[in-house]
Amino acid sequence: MQLGKGFEYFLSGFSLISQKGLKRFVLIPLLINLVLFGSSLFFIIGWIEQGVNYVNGYLPDFLSWLEFIIWPIALLLVLFIYSMVFTVITNFIAAPFNGLLSEKVELYLTGQRVNDDGLADLLKDVPRMLGRELAKLMYYLPKALLFLILLLFIPVFGQVMWFLFSAWMFAVQYIDYPFDNHKIPFADARQHLKQKQGLSYGFGSAVLIFSMVPIVNLIVMPVAVCGATRLFVENYRINYRA
Repeated sequence: MQLGKGFEYFLSGFSLISQKGLKRFVLIPLLINLVLFGSSLFFIIGWIEQGVNYVNGYLPDFLSWLEFIIWPIALLLVLFIYSMVFTVITNFIAAPFNGLLSEKVELYLTGQRVNDDGLADLLKDVPRMLGRELAKLMYYLPKALLFLILLLFIPVFGQVMWFLFSAWMFAVQYIDYPFDNHKIPFADARQHLKQKQGLSYGFGSAVLIFSMVPIVNLIVMPVAVCGATRLFVENYRINYRA
C-alpha cells in the first residue's frame, strides 16, 4: 500500500508544477534539465549505435538477425544507467534551484515559510547545498559500482537489483531537498526514509520509470521535487515544525 502511495506522491508533482506562484520557480530547474538532456542525448545515441555496430561486426552472417534483439537490449540497458547518472549530474548543478522550489512548494502546501532568508542568505547557502549534493554522491558511487557490475553480468537478477537501487537513490535524492531546507543532517534524513521504505521505493520507482519515458523525462526533475516535498510535508514535517 505504501508503494502505491509513494507513486501517487510523485504523480501529484505534475499538478503542483502548474500552480500559480510556483511556475516561475519550476522554470530554472526545467531549463537546466532541457539543456543538459538535449546536449547529452546526441552523444548517447551515437554511443549506442557505435556499440551495436561493434558487436555486429563479430557476428557471423547466420546470426545477423540478432541485431534486432541487440538494439532494444542495448537501448534499455543504456536508459537504465543513463537515467541514474544523468539525474546525479543535473541535480548537482540544479541543487540550489531545486531547494528553492521545494521551499516554495512547502509554503504553498502549508502556508508557513521554512525560513525567512532573503536572496543574499540563499546565495551564501549555495556552498552548503552543493556540499550536501557531494555527500549524496559519495553515498551513491560505491553502491552504484557494485550494482552496475550485477546489472552487466548477472541477467535478470542484476536488472532487478539495479532497479531497486535506482529507485532508492531517486527517493534519497529528491526527498532530501525538504529535509535539507529544514537543516536536517543527511544521515538523519536517510534513517527517516528507511523507516518508511515502502513509501520511499514507491516514490523512487515512479521517478525511475518516468525518467525513461521520452519527452516526459524532460520535466521529471521539477515534478519529482514537488512530489517529494508533498511527501515530506504529509509524513515527516510534523517532527520539524518550529
